[in-house]
Amino acid sequence: MTVKDQVCIVTGGAHGIGRALAERFAVEGARAVVVADLDLEAAQQVAAGFGGMAIGCDVSVEADLVNLIETVEYAYGGIGLFCSNAGIGMEGGLHVTDAQWERIMKINFMSHVWLARHLVPRLLRNGEGAMLQTVSAAGLLTQLGSAPYAVSKHAAMAFAEWLAVTYGSRGLKVFALCPQGVKTALLEEASHGSMNFLVDSALDPSAVASAVIEGLAKENFLILPHPEVAEYFRRKATDYDRWLRGMQRLQTETGIEQLMKP
Repeated sequence: MTVKDQVCIVTGGAHGIGRALAERFAVEGARAVVVADLDLEAAQQVAAGFGGMAIGCDVSVEADLVNLIETVEYAYGGIGLFCSNAGIGMEGGLHVTDAQWERIMKINFMSHVWLARHLVPRLLRNGEGAMLQTVSAAGLLTQLGSAPYAVSKHAAMAFAEWLAVTYGSRGLKVFALCPQGVKTALLEEASHGSMNFLVDSALDPSAVASAVIEGLAKENFLILPHPEVAEYFRRKATDYDRWLRGMQRLQTETGIEQLMKP
């Protein structure tokens, strides 16, 4: 598929990967690009750059996602591609509080569930439509130093897989975007902690957007801006115990082990 002539929505579209996706979709000839973000002022600035629409949206609130869908449908008559991109990071292991777990699971996982609950029936009635979920390589592998991020992203991946299996034969296209480090505020904030080992190989958000355009064209379920992730995933599937030992070594070498003391 292509984004040309499509109505595209990007949550978390005011910054980082989301902004890069929105701007690239406009360049690729999308009929409309909607920038949805908790930071409405920043979303408006991004949308103004290409004549798009900006909508304030907190993806941790189901009603906000319903409003987003209905507003865009009212304005443009339908949705061609919904990029469920908004997400947060969070360091920590056994001492992460219940409130912190609830927050990250709402944003990184339940937002996808709520979105699908209200969007998938609409797309199926139209006989076409696509959903792209920004999952992260952590959803295929893990995230050293962050149990909440690893678990929430695994959940997001599992849900994306389920959507593809359940509705793919009925015309729904599902894509899972799984980058490693990307030069965004999220990585910058964590660059001295659990994600510091990702800095050297971090990609510019524009490179991630290019990988998305290529992945959509090929209709690959997995979109991997870092090609090496496919090899890591293969090693994990081939010899799980060896992969676990390798991750344990990496945790020790990067000093993250010291951050995870119970």
